[in-house]
Amino acid sequence: MLNLEKYWEKPGIVEVNRELPRAYYIPYSSREEAASLKRGRSPYYQTLNGEWKFQYHHSVEQVEERFYEAEYPAEGWDSLLVPSCWQTHGYDQMHYSNVNYTIPCDPPFVPDDNPAGLYIRDFQVSKAWQDKEGYVVFEGVNACFYVWVNGQLVGYSQGSRVPAEFCLTPYLVPGRNRMAVMVLKYCDGTYLEDQDLWRYSGIFRDVYLLARDRNHVRDVFVQTTLQADDQEALLDIRLETTGAVKVSAVLSSPDGLELAVVQDFIDSSGVLAMKVENPMLWSAESPVLYELLLYCGDEVLRFTVGFRRVEISEGVFQINGVPVKLKGVNRHDSHPKLGQTIPLQHMIEDLKLMKQHNVNTIRASHYPNDPRFLELCSQYGFYVIDEADLECHGLAIADNWRNMEKGEGMQSYDDFHQLSNDTAWEHAFIDRAKRMVERDKNQPCVVIWSMGNESGYGVNHIAMAQWTRQRDPSRPVHYEGAAPQYRGNADTEALDMESRMYASVSQIEAYAKDAGSKKPLFLCEYSHAMGNGPGDLMDYWNVIYAYPKLMGGCVWEWCDHGIERRTEQGERYYAYGGDFGDKPNDGNFCIDGLVSPDRKPHKGLLELKQIIAPVRIEAVKLQEGRLRIHNLYDFNDLSHLIFYWKLECEGEVIQQGEFQHVPAPPHAHAEVKLEVDFNAAIPGELVLTITCCLKEQSGWAERGHEIMFSQFIVKPESARSLQPAADSPWRMLTATEQRGMLSLEGLDFRHVFDLKKGMPVELSKHGVPLIQEPPSFNMWRAPIDNDMNLTRRWAYEGLEHAGMKVYACEWSQSPEQEVRVKVKFSLGVYTRKPIVRGEAEWCFTPGGGVWVKVTAQVKEEIDFLPRFGLQLVLPEGLDQVEYYGYGPHESYIDKRYSVRKGKYRHTADEMAETYIMPQETGSRWGTEWARVTNELGMGLRCEAGQPFSFNVSHFLPGDLTKAKHAHELQKRKETILQLDYKMSGVGSHACGPMLAEEYQMNEKQFTFEFHLLPVFAEDE
Repeated sequence: MLNLEKYWEKPGIVEVNRELPRAYYIPYSSREEAASLKRGRSPYYQTLNGEWKFQYHHSVEQVEERFYEAEYPAEGWDSLLVPSCWQTHGYDQMHYSNVNYTIPCDPPFVPDDNPAGLYIRDFQVSKAWQDKEGYVVFEGVNACFYVWVNGQLVGYSQGSRVPAEFCLTPYLVPGRNRMAVMVLKYCDGTYLEDQDLWRYSGIFRDVYLLARDRNHVRDVFVQTTLQADDQEALLDIRLETTGAVKVSAVLSSPDGLELAVVQDFIDSSGVLAMKVENPMLWSAESPVLYELLLYCGDEVLRFTVGFRRVEISEGVFQINGVPVKLKGVNRHDSHPKLGQTIPLQHMIEDLKLMKQHNVNTIRASHYPNDPRFLELCSQYGFYVIDEADLECHGLAIADNWRNMEKGEGMQSYDDFHQLSNDTAWEHAFIDRAKRMVERDKNQPCVVIWSMGNESGYGVNHIAMAQWTRQRDPSRPVHYEGAAPQYRGNADTEALDMESRMYASVSQIEAYAKDAGSKKPLFLCEYSHAMGNGPGDLMDYWNVIYAYPKLMGGCVWEWCDHGIERRTEQGERYYAYGGDFGDKPNDGNFCIDGLVSPDRKPHKGLLELKQIIAPVRIEAVKLQEGRLRIHNLYDFNDLSHLIFYWKLECEGEVIQQGEFQHVPAPPHAHAEVKLEVDFNAAIPGELVLTITCCLKEQSGWAERGHEIMFSQFIVKPESARSLQPAADSPWRMLTATEQRGMLSLEGLDFRHVFDLKKGMPVELSKHGVPLIQEPPSFNMWRAPIDNDMNLTRRWAYEGLEHAGMKVYACEWSQSPEQEVRVKVKFSLGVYTRKPIVRGEAEWCFTPGGGVWVKVTAQVKEEIDFLPRFGLQLVLPEGLDQVEYYGYGPHESYIDKRYSVRKGKYRHTADEMAETYIMPQETGSRWGTEWARVTNELGMGLRCEAGQPFSFNVSHFLPGDLTKAKHAHELQKRKETILQLDYKMSGVGSHACGPMLAEEYQMNEKQFTFEFHLLPVFAEDE
């Protein structure tokens, strides 16, 4: 065992010999090197990334005492790539936990069997560095670590996701040197890092050496002030140095024009001041960046400067004096193979995807992201809520777990405040705010500082916020943990906004209307995007736009945190909590994003894109082609956009055109008139679609990239009657009953109805069977993730396994030869009273058509049903789908703004979205008609008395219910057709409020009808 002081269990000690935190920068030797943004081009930068010798121990007690010595024989050790998380390389336990601590909750103590990772790296120091000061920077190490150089202890640090810098000058020698690092999995800081994520360990961000002049600029704080109605900007460059130096500052405009040069001698601290006339302002929409170069000795430091003003005025959040809505997402560092080690290109891909989907805000949940990520956010244009690496969520349930297991929630928040009110932890709390602020203070993208997440609220948070406001008064301070249900009587004066998680639409509207609420409200988390969701976005944004006091919010969350794995057959899948035997775990709760782990957008992201789009279109006088274009941009006009329109009838284009140059300033609107003829004598429904696209290529999307669309139903088809129409006189229908079976035969079809089961058992045309087994009434959907708080109740009532009881079944034939079968039935399961009682009337016509009309009553004890409709199992080969309705992808009553009306063709396989955790998918809301046929066009056409929902797949709802991963599903040869009278919405109830009543299938009595018509392609 090493003879070390156990700093890892002393909350008052968060570092030993670590340098004071500073702004992020890299020293270069020339302007050209600095402008390249390539750190490796600097002669003063030396990466320590690469292969390190590595040895893993299950306990720090097993570590050999002198492993860190300069000549220690480490040749037999493993090799491990740095940066990386050691769990992704097979060491230790992959472990996902949301709230629960993975160790006994006994702060500040951690298990004696504390896993340790030992790292050794030999490296060369250039002779050119001999007269320099040497430093090592660890940008991220989880959870705490000791570092030695050439056998001498350099220092200790904890705080996983902010840099730790050490001066190495006393320890380095010319030529070969050795660095040894011991990383511990747990420390007292573990109690402050209980975020909802995979619990990774190791040196997971970049490590590098810096050579600095003996006297050099240590820290830079670039502060900008706008004045004179933003026609003038003051630039104060606050410097800290390690000695007396001459510093020259050069500011250049975005097009490279040199604007100002100042220089002065700085000894320890000083300020260089500049003034810029008519500055171009930075915003997420127009991320205008100036270049600031600082010359000091041999070094050139480069910073980007964004002139912008962040303030809260009369309860309204503003950028540059303009009210701004934050249209955001929460983003974790997450890579399907590398864990929390994120390549630069991966960051860029994330940001481009976000821009393409109209996201303008990122909450760095729940820790500071890689410093290069913030540089990219400033460059691409995002508002960032930078969040301290602080979460103590496990304290909330440490003594409430029995109540949580019962579903009764937390009975007391006293334990939640344990560390935030313990002054012995004050230094550790403040240290996390300080290191974040100091590192990122020069990034214009950072518009809000956040004091962490879900850690109770007390004196330590107040101290964090007060320090932050004093250090940087130019940005507001946020912390959701001070919401009324947590804070008690604690003072919130140091916080600049109210913040909520998963507040309902009615709750945020009530706050906005409350004259006593003076601060703006920010939804730091809302609309839980887990699985098939979220389904309440439009409701939120209708209210957010309506009230200036509502700042907007960040959807939870950006990406699914699945871990890429392969089956024995080589099939790729994504693992989640519990798949590695990890305990405790929170299952698939980490699969809760708008994009998959490999960054393929889910349909929820398309929904978000449409709803938060910066343009909205409404009809003024549609028959005259007059539209109103609303510019929801905060700073940009619409000159960069072009609008395309088309008029369709039943999916066929009749007219089309385009327009541009819409004269609508930000936050304003303008009217346009289309040269479109709505008076053409065209039968059927007319649909006008306007698509708004980029006119030119941008840094994040190609020319023609769609920003949004709008649709208008111009001439709705008159309401259809589903009453059986008179058939041709030469068609005949013969009905014969034998042994409870009713045979119905016509010229080209044969149907059979089982009078005992109350359902058809055969539908065929020209001898081609069109159903594989009797249809059934279905109330069950494979639970979506947002159903998780309802599934147990639905299962208890027996919705999944409900069977049909037939009380009576009678048939008759009219003079017109129609045959009607009336069935009285109920649906229920053992022990429970029937869930539904109803009557079904089946009507068979001489043309082979089948009408069914259902009247049903749902028992009072059921709050609402997931769905109600008819389930049909079709023979193999009937997997070609054509429909007229909304597409091209899935839609639900509350998740339908990203689909557009038209005629669509798919296969059954193409109808579904593949979710990592199988669940209900592929429904099409608002359908007018659908055909499911084989490739020759033989099958069924389905219509209803009103628009309906349907889906087609090769899986029964029960198949999806049982499977825990997509690769476990066994595709059926048959095709499953679900015809739903109604399907409840998807909401965001996994974390958010109960599904809104208007989206629940909560009718206690209802009537619906469907028409099933056997068809061949030549018939239509």
